[in-house]
Amino acid sequence: MSLLPSRFASPEARASFFQFTVYLPGAVSSVFLGIWLSEHGLPADQIGIVNAIPMLCLLALNMVIGRIADRAKDWRSVILVLAMVGGAVPFGLFFVNEFWGIMLVWALVTMTNGAIPPLIDAASVRMTRRNGTDFGVVRAWATVGYVVGAGGIGMLLMVYGAGAFVPLFVAMSLLRAGLSLLLPRFRAPDYTKTLAAALPPTRLKDSLHLWFVLPLIAFALINASHALIGGFGALLWHANGIPDYYIGPLFAISAAAEAVIMFAWRRFGGRITARNMILAACIASLVRFTAMAFNPPVAVLFVVQMLHAVSFGVGYFGVVHFIANWTDESNAAEAQGFANTLQQGTAVLSLAGFGWLVVQFGSYAFFASSVLAVLGIICVLVSLRIRPPKDA
Repeated sequence: MSLLPSRFASPEARASFFQFTVYLPGAVSSVFLGIWLSEHGLPADQIGIVNAIPMLCLLALNMVIGRIADRAKDWRSVILVLAMVGGAVPFGLFFVNEFWGIMLVWALVTMTNGAIPPLIDAASVRMTRRNGTDFGVVRAWATVGYVVGAGGIGMLLMVYGAGAFVPLFVAMSLLRAGLSLLLPRFRAPDYTKTLAAALPPTRLKDSLHLWFVLPLIAFALINASHALIGGFGALLWHANGIPDYYIGPLFAISAAAEAVIMFAWRRFGGRITARNMILAACIASLVRFTAMAFNPPVAVLFVVQMLHAVSFGVGYFGVVHFIANWTDESNAAEAQGFANTLQQGTAVLSLAGFGWLVVQFGSYAFFASSVLAVLGIICVLVSLRIRPPKDA
């Protein structure tokens, strides 16, 4: 038997195939959705509601779904169900044409899509740690999928217009559902469990000490700034005279830098403690958004955008590993869902306030992101002061 099929059959390869599809539907919607909604007669305020309300609903579901996944025999089964539901629900978009119908269907779509990433990441990091393999490479394929979806499939907007949105979104959702059938078992087989694994499961609230929550808050604060880039970056760059043909590459280079850092992570990531990863992300975020506030020339913007590799990529890995280090497998998905809830909550609040800052101050509004980065730095330093790393 050749080596190639066996490599494709490994748990890490099968998880990577699925990771590639996790953000494909979201990548398609990031390019098409706003235009599609506008063509259906929705004004800007209703488009904002269609985007915001489902995210608020997801805040309430993240930890509940995580708790259910942790109680299941394996995380795979819950991810599989979510992927299948996520493949079926978008068909409703073919049959809705007005605000309330669109919002109902899109809320169901968003809640399904948003529940999958924390589960697959929590499951993958546990599996790779047990197998001694590289979580970074597995997770990097999710970023590659997003780049392909936004940069490649998104170009079809210029050919077919917004009318291609629903068929493309449904196709990407079905692809993800199909590849979910290949997902491996993530938990250790029963016969390999140790005595420690047989102990009664712990509860998430037992881990929610101040030193544990502060780094999660720190990343949530700087992650909110990444949401602001997605919501207002193109608008501000266009208003400040950046040619439109640069805007797509400015987004693409940040995702590409993130993918590179994830693929290379195993070479140096083990030398950095999880909270120091989050601290590095806060510092990179401070530099990145302070520079953006001064509306630099496009060449500088490309360099600044590459800091996304640290401000998001390294910071996200820090959060995932921090949770894995300090929580039990019995509440791994719930803990990741808690972190995700913090991230989405701060993003919603930031998006609500940042629009007013943009109207008042233009690109100087990014100084608000600088303040969030400073607060994040303080949160991590306080956490390290209260509870040093395990290897200290």
